[in-house]
Amino acid sequence: MDRRSFIGSCSATAACVTASAAFQARAIAGDAKPRLYQRSLLVDEKGDAIRASRLKRQVNYVFHYPFEATPVFLLDLGKAAPPHSLSTRDRDAYSWPGGVGTGKSVVAYSAICAHQLVYPTRDVSFISFRKGRATKGVQDGMIHCCAEHSQYDPAQGARVMSGPAPQPLCAVLLEHDARADTLTAYATLGGELFDEFFRKYEMKLSLDVGAKAKHRVGAQATVRELEKFCRNAIQC
Repeated sequence: MDRRSFIGSCSATAACVTASAAFQARAIAGDAKPRLYQRSLLVDEKGDAIRASRLKRQVNYVFHYPFEATPVFLLDLGKAAPPHSLSTRDRDAYSWPGGVGTGKSVVAYSAICAHQLVYPTRDVSFISFRKGRATKGVQDGMIHCCAEHSQYDPAQGARVMSGPAPQPLCAVLLEHDARADTLTAYATLGGELFDEFFRKYEMKLSLDVGAKAKHRVGAQATVRELEKFCRNAIQC
């Protein structure tokens, strides 16, 4: 074999090895894709469309999506939230696209904790965004769950920063209409926990929400401040 053929053979072998390694990495990591649901315009309690630029900064808002009983946090972080690469507990990789709105600061995440499925109810919420630390060990600007103190960074796709949670909060993807300044939820991205949620809280949800708990949200989703939605937001 001459030198040119030898180099060509080595290059081909290296390419095959690289391609094989990349394929194996994809097979291990997987590739989580957005799951599309009903497009739901975010509205206030009067039915008027929420204006992204009028959201209060670093204030907890709640709406339900993609099911009538599955709560979501809506936040204007007050700063741009750039895209991030993340993975689920099953090692499925995904690319969170970042915040939306004029300042790329508006984000939305499932409000169901990835550890023990703690979630905000009308009576109490042990999970919420914390503008400032409430107690020692709670970082500023995190979504914090009091159950086992899992903390998620909403500016990084709800990446787990501390605690036992095995994966980020599932992201809810929003579309911002720049001309109308409206927000529309249209998909989830990341590790959904809805099946486990419905199994764990079947009895409670039947009492709180009724038969429509598993119904898909329609063309509109009502947004409320957490303090108005929940009687007692715990600050652990």
